[in-house]
Amino acid sequence: MSRPIDLLQLGLDRVICAWEADGLVVDPGPESRMETLLEGLGGGAPRALLLTHIHLDHAGASGALVRRFPDLEVYVHERGAPHMVDPSKLVKSAAQLYGDDMERLWGEVVPVPEENLHVLTGGEVVHGFRVEYTPGHAYHHVSYLKEDTGEAFVGDVAGVRIPPSDLTAPPTPPPDIDLEAWNQSLDVLAAWEPTSLCLTHFGRADDVDAHLLRMREGIARRGENARAHGQEAFMAGVEAEIEAADEPEVTERFRLAAPTDQMWLGLERYWRKRAERETTASAS
Repeated sequence: MSRPIDLLQLGLDRVICAWEADGLVVDPGPESRMETLLEGLGGGAPRALLLTHIHLDHAGASGALVRRFPDLEVYVHERGAPHMVDPSKLVKSAAQLYGDDMERLWGEVVPVPEENLHVLTGGEVVHGFRVEYTPGHAYHHVSYLKEDTGEAFVGDVAGVRIPPSDLTAPPTPPPDIDLEAWNQSLDVLAAWEPTSLCLTHFGRADDVDAHLLRMREGIARRGENARAHGQEAFMAGVEAEIEAADEPEVTERFRLAAPTDQMWLGLERYWRKRAERETTASAS
């Protein structure tokens, strides 16, 4: 069985975890928490890094880990690989969201040498993990199924859920949100019939069917609210969902894992770009 390593983001538990399985690490987290990761690993080098996607809370430590361990292999989807080699666009995009908090939250973003990268497209089996392409949260997102245990390592495609609450919601920051693709990716996860979902935010979900249903409901509800209402009403609705958990520790961590303003920005962009595509198609 795999084990979560709580990275204690900003000194808080249950915000970001990395997963260790047979010496492999799925999503090492940000560079700012790399020493916590290494402590959780006993100080040794991981066998390899399996990245679900390249967002800094999941993969930001990758380059720094390769700098520490020069032979470290890093697995990533082909559409994310160029941004690991040259992270300048990734950093610029993240800086638009986080501004002066970039270093405090994520630390240093170090390039990964191209020779350390193993590029994935989906359909591979690596180190005993089946790989499938699972976009929706990010266009370069993959998920991993550990074939001997049935555990699914799902990055952000299976959402945010902070224990002990069962509040489950899709994280929808810009720029890659695609609700149709996201539901199709949930179909991929369901078809695996996993024994558990291993979430970055946060921990293990054993109630797989119920969890995926909550995710589908959350995608539908938040997507429609963003389409039908303005920013103020949408954000008020998200805050009401979070507050309904009625557990201050959960709500604080939920907002850190999925900041409410970013939930609006990603969905607003999705609907705006979709309308632009439909206008272009009808005019042609």
